[in-house]
Amino acid sequence: MPRTAPPVAALPAGPTAQGRPGRDRRYDIDLLRVVCTAAVVLVHASAEFLDAGHRTTGVLGDSAGRFAVPAFFAMAGWAALAGSPVRGEAQLLTRLGRILRPMAVWTAVYLLWQYVSGPPLNGGAKEALRALFGSVEAAFHLWYLYTYVPLLLLLGVAVLVLGQRAMPRWSLLLLTAFAVAPAVTGDARTLTGLPLPAWDWSVSLSSLGYAVAGAALLAARRRGPRPLWLAGAVVALVALTLYQLTVRHPAAYGSAAVAALTFSVLGAVGGVRVPEGARAALVRLSDASFGTYLVHLLFVMLLVRPVAQGLPHGFWAPVALAVTAAAATALSFAASVLWGRLRMRKWLG
Repeated sequence: MPRTAPPVAALPAGPTAQGRPGRDRRYDIDLLRVVCTAAVVLVHASAEFLDAGHRTTGVLGDSAGRFAVPAFFAMAGWAALAGSPVRGEAQLLTRLGRILRPMAVWTAVYLLWQYVSGPPLNGGAKEALRALFGSVEAAFHLWYLYTYVPLLLLLGVAVLVLGQRAMPRWSLLLLTAFAVAPAVTGDARTLTGLPLPAWDWSVSLSSLGYAVAGAALLAARRRGPRPLWLAGAVVALVALTLYQLTVRHPAAYGSAAVAALTFSVLGAVGGVRVPEGARAALVRLSDASFGTYLVHLLFVMLLVRPVAQGLPHGFWAPVALAVTAAAATALSFAASVLWGRLRMRKWLG
């Protein structure tokens, strides 16, 4: 399966939609989280169709969902800088733990799944070691979290330091460790001769840019006419699709076409009013979005892959992609909602 080109993307641990204490919940952020989670599933379902030779269908689906990962970085920036900034180091480390625990559990699940279903990995212990360094073949979609965790750490430390609160000593030490780890790993590889993996827990300028600029856009009181943002999204989607069909696929998340589509979607959805009758269901789905992101690859492999591989070439491919991606999305959300009700979200996301 081709890997989605990282901007260094969640898919995703999405940010909270709750604003500062005393403020109303941002239901537009909840809506954006749900839409982006479904878009991530679409991207990975499209990859299965690309692998099976349905190139045009795969590129169309990928283009339609490629805004999702940058939008998650934008929501992360909004939560960290405006919506719900940390008030102390303990809160920051707690937020990191809420991501890392489910991440570790699902890494083990995907390693076990790969071991059982095949093809065999190049050494299970080696894959587990690579997961510690920032990469795992069986759960390649988790690359987003290898960027999200240091990004969240960086933004949280900045908020605490610039806010002149108590010095976050442990968080600063952890951030320093992330910063020097690539060089330390390379030196250790040279000195010991051990085949240590590359250190991939890192933040790129593009992901940081999406976080900061996205935070500003989502926090803005005025965003301009919504029809204009929607028109911009349509134009950007057409441009991105043509770019991916003729120049490069997959497009880098930091590319101009992806950025234009991402910010157009943020501007179109940001501030939208969600009807009161739909809010309870939307909040339930939003709270389940992280778990949905973590589990969805299993349903993509179980449902989408066989259809994509067995489908003859022709006009049915886009319909099959839409149906199977929708089914994988629905089952992933249902599974996450279920274990949320069973109070297992702490470990399963």
